[in-house]
Amino acid sequence: MDIDLIFKIAAIGIIVAVLNQLLIRSGREDQAMMTTLAGLIVVLMMVVQQISQLFETIKYLFDL
Repeated sequence: MDIDLIFKIAAIGIIVAVLNQLLIRSGREDQAMMTTLAGLIVVLMMVVQQISQLFETIKYLFDL
C-alpha cells in the first residue's frame, strides 16, 4: 500500500467538503448530498480494490 492512496483519499475528501459547502450555501442541499455520496462511493471503491489486492497477496503467500 502506497502513501499515494492516503493522499488521493484526502484530496477527494477536501474536494467533496468544499463542493458540499458551496452547494449548501447556494441552497442546493440535495445536490450537496449527492456529491457527498459520490465521493464516498469513489473512496470505497478505491479501498475495496486495495482489500482485494491484499487478499490476492495472502492467497499467493500461503499458496491457496
